[in-house]
Amino acid sequence: MSDTENPQLKEPRPLGNGKHAAQLEQAMTLWQGLRLYPKAVAWSVLLSSTLIMEGYDLALLGSLYASPAFNKKYGVQSANGSWTVPAPWQSALSNGARAGEVIGLIISGLISERLGYRWTMICALVAINAIIFIFFFAVNVKMLLSAEILAGIPWGIFQTLPAAYASEVCPVVLRPYLTTYINMCWVFGQFIAAGVNRGAVQRGDEWSYRIPFAVQWAWPLPMLIGILFAPESPWWHVRRGDIAGARRALKRLTSSKDRDFDLHGTIAMIQHTNELEKSLAAGTSYVDCFKGVNLRRTEIVCGTWIVQTLSGQNLMGYFAYFCVQAGLPRIYSFNLSLGQYALGVLGTMGSWFLMSKIGRRKIHLFGLSTLFILLIITGSLSFAPSSNTSAKWAIGVMLMIFTFVYDISVGPVTYSLVSELSSTRLKAKTINLARAGYNISNIVVNVLTNYQLNQSAWNWSARSAYFWAGTCLVCLIWAFFRVPEPKGRTYEELDLLFERRISARKFHKTEVDAFEEVEVREDIVKE
Repeated sequence: MSDTENPQLKEPRPLGNGKHAAQLEQAMTLWQGLRLYPKAVAWSVLLSSTLIMEGYDLALLGSLYASPAFNKKYGVQSANGSWTVPAPWQSALSNGARAGEVIGLIISGLISERLGYRWTMICALVAINAIIFIFFFAVNVKMLLSAEILAGIPWGIFQTLPAAYASEVCPVVLRPYLTTYINMCWVFGQFIAAGVNRGAVQRGDEWSYRIPFAVQWAWPLPMLIGILFAPESPWWHVRRGDIAGARRALKRLTSSKDRDFDLHGTIAMIQHTNELEKSLAAGTSYVDCFKGVNLRRTEIVCGTWIVQTLSGQNLMGYFAYFCVQAGLPRIYSFNLSLGQYALGVLGTMGSWFLMSKIGRRKIHLFGLSTLFILLIITGSLSFAPSSNTSAKWAIGVMLMIFTFVYDISVGPVTYSLVSELSSTRLKAKTINLARAGYNISNIVVNVLTNYQLNQSAWNWSARSAYFWAGTCLVCLIWAFFRVPEPKGRTYEELDLLFERRISARKFHKTEVDAFEEVEVREDIVKE
């Protein structure tokens, strides 16, 4: 029977049904979640795969700095006869994309709540497909810079909407897997970039960099066609007061074979969470992210993402270039890059197992502690004589281990934390602010890294790892006192934990009952 045929279905279900649905969701096993939400998993994976494009380009750019043909086309000749892209232009190219991403993030926050996640993603895919032409036909470094800035706008949208979508369309048990899959997509992009550049760099002509640029056309069109058929988030429909639309979306996200699934109870739970957050903080603007209890949530989400940039992860993006500057043969640097990103994929898969056992906070703290030690070791190896080949290889190995540790801990766990710790009504805007903070901090980090590694600038080589070890230690101290554990919590429970100002170190052991402790608007829960 359709919703229009039965007028009773238009009314929100009782509060008790919402509570029962929340309890069932928390008790759901991984297999039960996959069996009930297979379509939600597939749609989430599709949207997240747009991040492959960003990971590809950012890794490609760092690798191309080690390409002789690219340096000759877009660089200048130094006094010793070699060609290189000057450090200021390297910084401009790297930061151009970041600046564009900040613009994209702001646009995303403004239009996603109006158009929905699906149409916002479609518009971004159309834009990136056109911008790739500028990359391919760039005749000088200025034109290449304009392509980076323009491409950053849709990339900014890709950075946040898949995380928000995944966290809303899937149950608690699947959220850590699907939100951290985003990190794997980023690593996939890096791996593909390293492989394409490894094959093209040996050509020695203009196609050694034009082919890698052209490969970017492989993603937008297929993904655009797929996302055209994707359902919208039921949470987005509820926030707009479209309960019938939320039911239709939830039906498309779940399996019709599970007859025990209570669709109306799940909708009631979503309505309850929405009304709870409205009672705690009524607004949904960017300003509301900095009011009351949301200020703490915004600080944690922004800080968690900025930790990524300050933990030394920038050295991974410049891996091939870093290894060349450290003295490794150019072709071996690209070979190591492939191994580095393969370890990144394995690391992300390993994080899925760890998060199901020990949660996000412990993994985050363990990762930062280990990264600090690895950076100290990497910096120390730089003091070996230039004739010591073993030390040079050891630096490459340390960075590979660094990649594995990062991608089993800080890298993927960040996506889970930022998706779960922001309120549902402000999720898109909070994540956009966090990612904007990440990109702004990355601009500073990229400038520093380019000057640290460039031979015509500071030429710190591997000793730059000492600097990032210091920033990593600061991040570890901050995370210990500020990052809470959201494992196994519904959004209602997280709302109450923040409202009661529970310490981050006590989140995991504090018991709350969202349906008994909070009064919701009477007209929403009335039977």
